[in-house]
Amino acid sequence: MVKSTKVTNSIRALRFANGEMTQAALAERIGVTRQTIIAIEQGRYSPSLEMAFQIARVFAVPLDDVFQYPDGEKS
Repeated sequence: MVKSTKVTNSIRALRFANGEMTQAALAERIGVTRQTIIAIEQGRYSPSLEMAFQIARVFAVPLDDVFQYPDGEKS
């Protein structure tokens, strides 16, 4: 069983706000597979910091507009 990450993201919304970019198109722009993008969007995988910055740059937004981490949550 795969444990979900606490990190949430706005990738799907950003893709649709940017000309309905496909998961495949985003994957190609950052050099990963479409399955990786699916897993990130669904919260089943946290990207590396480098990949997170690449995704933010594709959409020309700050990193925290793409990825969010809950405040004050106990582990």
